[in-house]
Amino acid sequence: MIRRTAEELEAATMDPARMGTAVVMIDSRGTVTAWSEGARELLGHSAGQMVGRSVAHLLKPRTAARCLAEWAGRAPLREPWSWTTDLRRRDGTDVRASVDAVPLADDEGTDWFVTATETATATTPTATTATTRATTDAEASSSAPPQTLLGAALLTRSPIAVSIFDGDGGHLWVNEEAGRWDRFTDERRVARTPTAPRPGRESRTALALIRRVFETGMPETEREQGWTTPNGESESVFSSTYFRLDGAEGRPLSVCRMATDISGSDSHKHLLMLSEASKTIGTTLDVMKTAQELADFAVPGLADYITVDLAESVPLGGEPIQRLTSPDQRVPAFRRAGAASIHPSMPESLWAVGDVVYVPPSSPFTRSLYSREAHYEPVLDISPGTWLDRDPDRLRNIRATGMHSLIIVPLQARGTLLGEVVFVRTDNPLSFSREELFLCEEIAGRAALSLDNARRFARERTASLALQRNLLPHHPESGAAIEVALRYLPADTHEGVGGDWFDVISLPRGRTALVVGDVVGHGINAAARMGQFRTVVRTLAELDLPPHELLTKLDNLVVRLTEQDSEGAGAPGLWSQTMGGTCVYAVHDPATRTCTMARAGHPPPAILHPDGEVTFPELPAGAPIGTGLGSYESLSVEVPPGSVIALYTDGLIESREADLDDGLRRLGTALAHPGMPLDALCTEVIRSMSVTPRRTGLPEAAMPQLLDDDIALLLART
Repeated sequence: MIRRTAEELEAATMDPARMGTAVVMIDSRGTVTAWSEGARELLGHSAGQMVGRSVAHLLKPRTAARCLAEWAGRAPLREPWSWTTDLRRRDGTDVRASVDAVPLADDEGTDWFVTATETATATTPTATTATTRATTDAEASSSAPPQTLLGAALLTRSPIAVSIFDGDGGHLWVNEEAGRWDRFTDERRVARTPTAPRPGRESRTALALIRRVFETGMPETEREQGWTTPNGESESVFSSTYFRLDGAEGRPLSVCRMATDISGSDSHKHLLMLSEASKTIGTTLDVMKTAQELADFAVPGLADYITVDLAESVPLGGEPIQRLTSPDQRVPAFRRAGAASIHPSMPESLWAVGDVVYVPPSSPFTRSLYSREAHYEPVLDISPGTWLDRDPDRLRNIRATGMHSLIIVPLQARGTLLGEVVFVRTDNPLSFSREELFLCEEIAGRAALSLDNARRFARERTASLALQRNLLPHHPESGAAIEVALRYLPADTHEGVGGDWFDVISLPRGRTALVVGDVVGHGINAAARMGQFRTVVRTLAELDLPPHELLTKLDNLVVRLTEQDSEGAGAPGLWSQTMGGTCVYAVHDPATRTCTMARAGHPPPAILHPDGEVTFPELPAGAPIGTGLGSYESLSVEVPPGSVIALYTDGLIESREADLDDGLRRLGTALAHPGMPLDALCTEVIRSMSVTPRRTGLPEAAMPQLLDDDIALLLART
């Protein structure tokens, strides 16, 4: 044996001629007990030809004697050891190999786990020179101690976890690394005491792989597996390779597993970042919040400073940037929607969130915008003659903050260019790598989809609100006998604007009809159907029908329209979609001082009496409009002068935190202000009903609440 130098070890590792590794098990007498497929590929001998034969068949005579003595336990050292020697192939040629041997137990009669890796071009017996033979013999006869450090580094102390199992998955042997991370393995176990793994998800997966490899002989390579520590506090991910060790005539003996911890690898970290990005970015349908979520996510894990600048296609408010001018050579290209930095004061940023961002006409920002391709500059070039000459403020800022690496990724989704996200490194001395560029592009792509969703939602919400406000009465008719106040609040949820509506209609003999309804659905279609509902009710009101008859005719008409639209050819119309709604219709008669009302699946009206008492008339609910089940009843109640009739939609009284009864109770409390001006009372009711008591045990504590549904409120004072 010889002692390899560090230079020789490095040369052997980097040699392009280095081939696969042969794995062999040898008993204390030097007899081969297991022979891997890698050994057959390296030396040409099959398992049937070598199992049961002495390993001396593969070695030089003097080398064989030393090895047999070591394996038999006659040598003073009983530790892993390594050497370089020539191995004899089946075709008679020699192959230069690095051989490492590790004992599988400490007592006498232990087998050895041996690996051999080719390190040089093989030679034939006739081509072997005298010098080569002398060198080989000298190596074999050298009295230098075994190179235990290299052997231990390969198997015993290697970061690669090596385990050997029997066919049932019991452990025969593990090295130190495997003993540390395999929670189902006791590193003190020896070959003659195989122990089955304990139950568990990781164990079941590994056991299935071991048994399959043992039965089929087909290796399983690069299988990613998660392993949890015994206390359950941490989890690691390993890339494992399983292969079978065969005995005579291909008889399977055991399965070897080699595993590498990839938890800290860049690729694994990037996968975790992508997974976290999907959960963190796009939690709302707000463009600005989504842009800021993107910026916050990437700092400091990926960049030291990041900006999210959106183009004109994304409305952020303010004057369109294409109409703005600049006093210098720069042009307005973006509007800043999000930014984050490792420095709280954010000295890197020349513009605040919401500001218009100016850039030179020819710069990486505009080129990336027009080409729709990422700009990758691992080392930022700030030398004279670059685009920064036309942007002196940015150049001074780059030098002052130490920006040295840059990535610009266009934000695009569904064919629409939304803007750009800029990744910068300042304090981190490492430049962006190509792999990090791909990560930035993937994160930006996912964020762009969320931004586009938010953009589309904002566009439809704006259109729905505009349509709904144009369809609702701006100046409700108030006669001499009644005063009216109205409020409408759109929902804050991602479903969009709902179909809530109201109307005030003058009837003959000084009477007034009060109507509030809620159409099923959200968005532009719901707003359009709401307009149709209002038109139909106004038309039916001209017939001067009692409330219950009007609701019956409305129900029948909606059913017929839905059926006709469904049967008609071409694209489906508004009525062919899920159609329906609720409605309450009330008629105030000042002559009789009564209010006659009927409802179709709608919340009951409330009446504030002059003395401050609030009541909810026991009005039959009736079926919703559009079901064809309409059977409605009218109820007349007395409303003396100074009474307030309150009609509203369910969004006012229903919430995720409170049930319907609680909502009605709170509405009664909010209405109990008989002397308050009607418009002020309308505002007070909306304010009171738009807060939800905190579950803190303090009844007076309240917090603002996002609206889960639209709110329509109509108050009429007699």
